[in-house]
Amino acid sequence: MYEATLRPRLERLAQAWPDAATVRGFKTRLATEDLARAMAFNAPRKVATAHALTELLTAHGGDTHADLRAWLGRPAHRATLRAVTGVGPKTVDYLGNLVGGSQVAIDVHLRTFAAEAGIPDLPYAELRGVYEEAAVLLGHEPGGLDHAVWRYVSGAAR
Repeated sequence: MYEATLRPRLERLAQAWPDAATVRGFKTRLATEDLARAMAFNAPRKVATAHALTELLTAHGGDTHADLRAWLGRPAHRATLRAVTGVGPKTVDYLGNLVGGSQVAIDVHLRTFAAEAGIPDLPYAELRGVYEEAAVLLGHEPGGLDHAVWRYVSGAAR
């Protein structure tokens, strides 16, 4: 779904809103433009989450990728993000990857791969820990292992 649907929408948004590469720029655009229309996205709850995340990040002084990567490095800040309706642990980890971090964002593909490897159904944090440990043992970055597994299970690597 990401490669076929979300990625093209994000790329179109980046082209249409080049001044929105920072949180402040994105907030300025949100004040005058309709995100749902700009992304051809009919998901009011997710649009509301994007607005709430933008407000939260603006209030906490994060503006650039580097700012956000550093901010997300603090567990208390990750918990602050989780307080936003619609933001779970996967979203927090995925946001970390988007700003240049290297994290495992457990989704259905990573759960499928783990189940096929004989790993029991574990809570999110425990399964993330399994992938992080595997990345260390294999000499890979956690985000790189996440991406490789995701591509394999989704069929993108076949």
